[in-house]
Amino acid sequence: MKSPALRFLLGLSFSLVVLESQPTEAQEITELQADLSQMLDAYSWRDARWGVLVVSLDQSDTLFSKSPDSALSPASNVKLLTTAAALRILGPDFRFQTYLLSDSDIANDVLQGDLVLYGTGDPGISDLFFQEREYVLELLADQLEDSGIKTVRGDLVADASHLPGPLRPYSWDPRDLNDHFAAPVSALSFNENVVSFRVASSGRAGSRPEVHTIPENAGLDVRNLAITSPRGTRPHLAILREYPSNPIRIEGGIALGARDAWRQMTVSSPPHFTASVFRNVLLERGIRILGDIRVVRSPQNSILTTITSPTHHERSRVRILAKHNSAPLSEYISVINKRSNNLFAELVFRTMGRTQEGLGSPEAGARAVSAALTEIGVPMEGVVQLDGSGLAAGNRTSAGTFVSLLQRMAKTETWDHYWASLPQAGTRRELRRMYQTAAAGNLRAKTGTIEGVSALSGIVRSRDEERLAFSILLNGTPSTTRAKRVENLVGARLAEFVRSPERGPNARVEKIDERTVPSAQSPQRYQIVSGDNLSAIAYRFGLTLNEMLRANPRIEPNRIVAGQWLTIPQRGGGS
Repeated sequence: MKSPALRFLLGLSFSLVVLESQPTEAQEITELQADLSQMLDAYSWRDARWGVLVVSLDQSDTLFSKSPDSALSPASNVKLLTTAAALRILGPDFRFQTYLLSDSDIANDVLQGDLVLYGTGDPGISDLFFQEREYVLELLADQLEDSGIKTVRGDLVADASHLPGPLRPYSWDPRDLNDHFAAPVSALSFNENVVSFRVASSGRAGSRPEVHTIPENAGLDVRNLAITSPRGTRPHLAILREYPSNPIRIEGGIALGARDAWRQMTVSSPPHFTASVFRNVLLERGIRILGDIRVVRSPQNSILTTITSPTHHERSRVRILAKHNSAPLSEYISVINKRSNNLFAELVFRTMGRTQEGLGSPEAGARAVSAALTEIGVPMEGVVQLDGSGLAAGNRTSAGTFVSLLQRMAKTETWDHYWASLPQAGTRRELRRMYQTAAAGNLRAKTGTIEGVSALSGIVRSRDEERLAFSILLNGTPSTTRAKRVENLVGARLAEFVRSPERGPNARVEKIDERTVPSAQSPQRYQIVSGDNLSAIAYRFGLTLNEMLRANPRIEPNRIVAGQWLTIPQRGGGS
């Protein structure tokens, strides 16, 4: 007959009594440092360079560092600099404006001159904030219709002179310029400066397939060279453009009866693209443009005589016929950080340069960011910022700079907006990583990825609610996927950290399932269950991650699966 004690041990669930001596704060920090070092060392590539720093926001001490001052490419972590400075310079309530302007008279429902569509850099004229992508253009058209104008005798002028910098930063990789994440930057933008192509087979083999653009009437130069091939064939369809200013070529083929093919591509001229769609919106309301579409990029050619907002012009004849205010900047910085939207970042970046220096260039934006962050105590010496998004491989900053940024921003009045803009771990629509760990629903951090670069910087709360600011930068990695596994391990381990755990000489009782403890026959083994991670298991048994890895040399810390068995060594020893 089994004793009551044995029946208790073999029950479906029971209490595990752990008798341990009280670890000191120094020991906990030492174990954390050993675990993090092991995680980084487990993925050491010959040319890889780490820059890592973990600092307590509450205690102001450094918990871990590895080359924290190394100047590395941070990829999209640059957006942390851009959005922090934007909250300082522009403020959370800043809004972009888009105008319809004219300096001509109106007679008998006819505008006698040009109609100017003037943009100040709003990237949100799309379906990201509205149910319909043309919604803002329709609002402007409604206001124009209310003014009684039915005909425009002159041109529809797409005025993007507010931010006259290059459409694409010179530092961007030319291979990316057709891709949606490298959309051209313009003061007048629509649909994030991207068009979708739908290619459908025609009703007869040998004929050209049908090509549709979304949005329609995009004003693009498209050459359809493709062929509808016989039913059942598998031809290759390609949408090509060697350079953004070249015509778009559709080549190859699509089989008769095959499903429609979809592709995306950036537009070559955002102002012309926006005006083309707007002209069609006006036409649907019966408002005709008798002239052509004309693009203005230089302030000298603008309807305005100064490089200020249209509400502060000097030419009294210029009138505002319609106006739209964007969503507030506080919502836009969430798009930048949570969605890692490059176009939003670039337009906010250049707007800061325009606000501070009257120049909407990347160089002016970089100077504005540096000055604003230096003002709150962030060390910006050695920081090289070539763009606002981090797409430029030549950007340089350090883990120390990012941690200092988080420390300083946490003390500002705009911290709540900044904090809310950071992606949350374990959230499907934000940071889709670290599920079923202590970091899920806790850690908030900005990711970063370009070729050979992976980054993660943000804040996580430890098990005793201590706020830990961290930055993990890696350059020279052949696998950003594997690098992100390390970031996940680090994030989960920081969330498990306890500076002064209540583990004294008195017994601590922890309610757990029987599968999570050694069996009576094998007191030194543990079976992994769904949701486990190695650092959490080590902590549960009072071990460091190093000790667990030494005892289980064949286990890869980022690839454990439910059902595996681990050897549990004596505390402080190997197996």
